[in-house]
Amino acid sequence: MKSLMKVSALLGLTLSTIASAQIEAKTQVIHAGKVLSVPGEVPLSTQTIVIENGIITQVKDGFIAINKIDKNATLVDLSNSFVMPGLMDMHVHLQGELGPKNDSQKLRMSESDKLVKSAYFAKKTLMAGFTTVRDLGGSPEQSYALRDGIAKGYLSGPRIIAAGSNVAVTGGHGDVDGMNPALLEMHTAKTVCDGPYDCRRATRRAIKFGADVIKITSTGGVLSDTDTGTGQQMADDELKEVIDAAHALGRKVASHAHAAAGINAALRAGVDSIEHGSYTNEESIALFKKTGAYLVPTLMAGDTVVGLAKNTNFMSPAISAKAIRVGGDMIANFKRSYQSGVKIAYGTDSGVSKHGNNGKEALLMFNAGMKPQDILKAATVNAADLIGKPESLGTIEIGKIADIIAMHGSPLTDIKELLDVDFVMKSGTIVKQQ
Repeated sequence: MKSLMKVSALLGLTLSTIASAQIEAKTQVIHAGKVLSVPGEVPLSTQTIVIENGIITQVKDGFIAINKIDKNATLVDLSNSFVMPGLMDMHVHLQGELGPKNDSQKLRMSESDKLVKSAYFAKKTLMAGFTTVRDLGGSPEQSYALRDGIAKGYLSGPRIIAAGSNVAVTGGHGDVDGMNPALLEMHTAKTVCDGPYDCRRATRRAIKFGADVIKITSTGGVLSDTDTGTGQQMADDELKEVIDAAHALGRKVASHAHAAAGINAALRAGVDSIEHGSYTNEESIALFKKTGAYLVPTLMAGDTVVGLAKNTNFMSPAISAKAIRVGGDMIANFKRSYQSGVKIAYGTDSGVSKHGNNGKEALLMFNAGMKPQDILKAATVNAADLIGKPESLGTIEIGKIADIIAMHGSPLTDIKELLDVDFVMKSGTIVKQQ
């Protein structure tokens, strides 16, 4: 018995020593030349950031020698870089990209192919400096598998808040279109609904199978291959039931919305964010301020579809006409919303545009008159608030997850720096370093 106790004690000591060594080995020290710890505030110079097991534990003035912090720590030298929290994109579609071969790909690609492709796009997004995204629409099982695989460390990609399939009305944007009737029947999602109680069912079903957020389509859309327009399509009572059902189960709701009537109906029903907001009017602005909802402008989507409509011939006449009209009108309405004080969260609609180019949204926002400090806040602090994670994401502060990016110059003086991110750390793991 005494021998067994000695062995157990020795084993316990050994395991304890190993565990302690592992913890020590995970301590990282960043020497940062400039740090935008809290976007919206003034950057700090010559800072030391200490990270233990993926969590920020210290932020101190000066470059502190690592042996004064932890003799086994790893030094990350960003002393000549501009350092800030990881960027967040609140509107992506990781399962594809808009292009002339989309129709044939739908027929040829299996669901497994789609998952593999989405993993490729996810990694491109992470390498661009976007450590968290909302994936607002795709095949549910594949969306959730990608989210979970990244969270478990099986794949490299951004943290994903996944919607799965849209809650949409029959024949509206978010339902399938442009196929023969047999394929339409086959590909119609089980979250397509009609009437308030059926839409309540669809919402609950989406959450049951894994949705982190509910995506609804209160208006028509540019890329629906129909001539049903971009006006309100989901009725007021349907919107109310979806949003109430989602909130009751702890989920936020994002609404695709172009026309003012659909924007305003979704805001009155209590939606958490409006995606696109192409025709926001004075009533919309008042409702945004009253409800505290965010606008996710996706200017890249408008810019992309206008270019494709004018310079390619693969879009149908119905899509091309909507693309030129809506895409051309988005900038002016975004500018008015920003100047009126509407809360804005960064989002690109990547999947319409190319994945990995997510930083271009910042340039479009800047050209529309948004200040660089507000752009960076939209992509960090505001985004973290929108997804309900302000306590863990969005800033470089003690207790936050170590999502950190760096670039040579300051995006506060040249917003194009966001197009060339040199260093990416997600949850304390370095995934890119030049």
